Amino acid sequence: MNSMKLPAWMPNMKGGATSLAAPVLIVMLLGMMILPLPAFVLDLFFSFNIALSVIVLLTSLYTVKPLDFMAFPAILLVSTMLRLSLNVASTRVVLTEGHTGAAAAGKVIEAFGHFLIGGNYAVGIIVFIILTIINFTVVTKGAGRIAEVGARFALDAMPGKQMAIDADLNAGLIAEDEARRRRTEVAQEAEFYGAMDGASKYVRGDAVAGIMVTVINVIGGLLVGIMQHDMAFGDAAKTYTLLAIGDGLVAQIPSLIISTAAGIVVSRVASDQDVGTQLVRQLFAKPEVLYITAVIVGGMGLIPGMPNLVFLMLAAMLGGAGYLVARRDRAPKAEEVAAAAAAATSPTAAPEQEEATWQDIMPVDTLGLEVGYRLIPLVDKSQNGELLKRIKGIRKKFAQEVGFLAPPVHIRDNLELKPSAYRITLKGVEVGSGEALNGQFLAINPGMATGNLPGLVTTDPAFGLPATWIDAGLRDEAQSMGYTVVDAGTVVATHMNHLITTHASELLGRGEVQALLDHLGKESPKLVEDLVPKLVSLSTLQKVLQNLLVEGVHIRDMRSIIETLAEYAVQTQDPNELTALVRIALGRAIVQQLFPGTNELAVMTLDNRLERLLMQAMGAGGDGSGIEPGLADTIAQQAGAAAQQQEALGLTPVLLVPGPLRPLLSRFLRRALPQLKVLSHNEVPETKTIKVTSLVGVPG
Repeated sequence: MNSMKLPAWMPNMKGGATSLAAPVLIVMLLGMMILPLPAFVLDLFFSFNIALSVIVLLTSLYTVKPLDFMAFPAILLVSTMLRLSLNVASTRVVLTEGHTGAAAAGKVIEAFGHFLIGGNYAVGIIVFIILTIINFTVVTKGAGRIAEVGARFALDAMPGKQMAIDADLNAGLIAEDEARRRRTEVAQEAEFYGAMDGASKYVRGDAVAGIMVTVINVIGGLLVGIMQHDMAFGDAAKTYTLLAIGDGLVAQIPSLIISTAAGIVVSRVASDQDVGTQLVRQLFAKPEVLYITAVIVGGMGLIPGMPNLVFLMLAAMLGGAGYLVARRDRAPKAEEVAAAAAAATSPTAAPEQEEATWQDIMPVDTLGLEVGYRLIPLVDKSQNGELLKRIKGIRKKFAQEVGFLAPPVHIRDNLELKPSAYRITLKGVEVGSGEALNGQFLAINPGMATGNLPGLVTTDPAFGLPATWIDAGLRDEAQSMGYTVVDAGTVVATHMNHLITTHASELLGRGEVQALLDHLGKESPKLVEDLVPKLVSLSTLQKVLQNLLVEGVHIRDMRSIIETLAEYAVQTQDPNELTALVRIALGRAIVQQLFPGTNELAVMTLDNRLERLLMQAMGAGGDGSGIEPGLADTIAQQAGAAAQQQEALGLTPVLLVPGPLRPLLSRFLRRALPQLKVLSHNEVPETKTIKVTSLVGVPG
């Protein structure tokens, strides 16, 4: 048989009878409002309304997350319209048939009017008003507020959730189908809370409508009973008031149940448990709480005049519940201890190890400080550790002077160290260590101190100068003798500052270089865009900056560095050649850094013969590999002697050489004489005067 195509106006029968539920319900609601209904049909619909409210409440209790009950806003609207339709239908019956007796509007309304309120219309009015107030001012208002806030938060969090889903998808953590499902769920969550915010207004309107309908039924019933059916005022008031109140209670109790369900759904916190499980597991999880409550309730039961038996029975039940909870908690722990003991005694029953993951790989701290337990007060924030403030000052000063922000220092205690010892690490490797006696002062002899001090003789960990740890009472005496006196925190901070400055080139990673470019790009975006990566790669720029930092040249003037590289990058991409060109551009800053506040530069230079030999070696080896070992030793010895002579005169040891020789001699002398700086003639500004204090040459 050929399949027939249904017209567009006919419902799709593939979903079965469920697809007809909504149209049938709408027709039923319209029918109740327009057509008169017999009492039996009213009883049927009122019973269905009560059953529907109970089903909705139980479903909300067993719902794990709000999206599991996405149909709730629509159900809220339909149930509200159902109650209003029943009010209209029951009002018609009450006003037309109410004079015949309480059973005129059906058994359900009669039962609520007689049994629930005892046939007393005054009591019925009070109970109805109380239920309406509870529903309108407490449950419905609170649920509406939660739904409003939840909708606002869901909309605000939607962009962040969408970005997180896209990030997981790009990282390969989830597939396209899973990403699509999550996006749909995020959108549905926002729509759900928005719909709940609007649907909660129907419930509040329903409560107001219930009051108005009840008042209208009472007044209308009195008028109909007295004027049309010649009933006495007392009989009419009793009959119609009981019917109106019974009708109101039949509608108001399901409304209260539905409002409670709405509050439960929107006030749920995301969890994998339903509300009942959460209440039981969290409210009765602590045996101590149950014990204390049992004692308080039992004490109340001993007060004369109180229902002693009830309170004592409740206290006994709470105490027993606490004992059962404590016993339940002890059982798994005992099993774990027994299992651990069995595993320890059984050589064949080794516990199954978890598979290794990328989470097991811990990143190495770029800068680290490990301290012994006696130095913990110096780095403890709760004890106002002064070393923490000093380290912040060191990083700020380093950034201002050198030109980039050093990585943060990760501090931790190390019980393997001596109590007063500390260790400074760079990328997980120790680069410096020492001891600092907390509570004492280090008296450092800068070379001009007179006399000796009682205390522990040591050396300054930063610069290797002779020093002595002294008590606080000798501080003034040591200063008067010419010693430099510092506390333990200053000793550690000075040592760290020296090491950070010394290893500045190793602290400058690609992340720091990119941060420098981003910072400069805010003021001169075109300058940065034209250089990286069009002319110079990020790695080449990093190498040039590291070459400068290795020789102690600050990189604060990034604009001059970038402009020089942009000018010469088209000629060469060699980082060493680019470094030499950048040094010439930074010549004024380099000279000022070495000779602050003076125009006369007291420097050492090479003997003419040595200079010619080195130039020949540069020509032979290209990189200076043609220098004979004997000549190299002689240069090192004579340069060391000349540097000591410069330092004895209070001058900075600087060797002035021709431009082609500067990189060679700088690399050669850096390891043996780290305090010696090598300048080229091209780096000295024309405004400076050169004064040669000594020559480095070949004897004979």
